[in-house]
Amino acid sequence: MGPHAVFLLGALFHSGDSFGLNPLLNGRLEQTASSKAAPKLVDEKSVDSPSKPHRRRFLAEFGTGAASVISICEPALAADSQAKGWRSRTEGYKVQRSEREWAYVLSGQQYNVLRQGGTERPFSSVLESEKRPGAFVCAGCGSKLFESSAKFNSGTGWPSFASSVPGAVEVDPDANPLLVSAGLMGAELRCKGCGGHLGDLFNDGRLFVNTPAFETGKRHCIDGYALVFKPADGSEEVFGDTPPPKKA
Repeated sequence: MGPHAVFLLGALFHSGDSFGLNPLLNGRLEQTASSKAAPKLVDEKSVDSPSKPHRRRFLAEFGTGAASVISICEPALAADSQAKGWRSRTEGYKVQRSEREWAYVLSGQQYNVLRQGGTERPFSSVLESEKRPGAFVCAGCGSKLFESSAKFNSGTGWPSFASSVPGAVEVDPDANPLLVSAGLMGAELRCKGCGGHLGDLFNDGRLFVNTPAFETGKRHCIDGYALVFKPADGSEEVFGDTPPPKKA
C-alpha cells in the first residue's frame, strides 16, 4: 500500500472453565455455530483501510479563524507501532483460551476486534445509540467494563464513555506519553480480564461540554463489537456486533 494521508478539518474524534463456554456466550453459539466460519487472520493495517478511519490517527487542531487542515502519514505511525511491538493479548490474563477456542466462542466481528485489535466502522454497532440504564460487559469474558451513567454521545460513531469501572480495563503502557497527553493520539485499551482489545483512550474529554467526559477529561472510544449491554431492568442482553436498525 502506498503512502496515504488523512486530512482533518477542525477537531476530529475517535478520530476459565476450559472449553466450557462463557455463560454470556451460550445463547449465541446455537445461532452462529452452524453459519460462521473461523475468521480469517488479518493484521491491523488491513483492517484499517484508507476508506476507514483509525481512532489512534485522529488529531485535533484548533485555529483562531477557519479550522486548519492537518495531514499525517499513516505508514509513519504504523511503523512506530511495529517498532514498539504489542505485548501478548493472552499472557498474564485471568481468562485463558487458545486462539482456536476464541475463534469458536466469538463471532467473526468480535474476534477481529477483541483478539486481533481490529476497528469497526463508525455507526456500525447498535450500542452506539444505546441510552438505557445498565452495564456494558466484555463480549469475550463477561467482565463488567462500563456503566451506562458514564456513556455520552461523542458524535464519533463509536460508543464513548467518560470513565470505566475501576480496575476493569488497562491502558497500553507503550503508548507515546507525550502524544497521548497532548491529545494527539489515543492509547489502546484492553479488558483486564482477558486482554481483549476494546478501543482507545483519549485525553480530549473537555471538548465535550455538558457531558461526563468534560468532568473526567477522558474519552474511552470503544468498539461496540467488543461489548454486550446488560439492561438494568433485566431485559434481553444486546450484543454489540448487532447492526443498528435501518432508518425508514
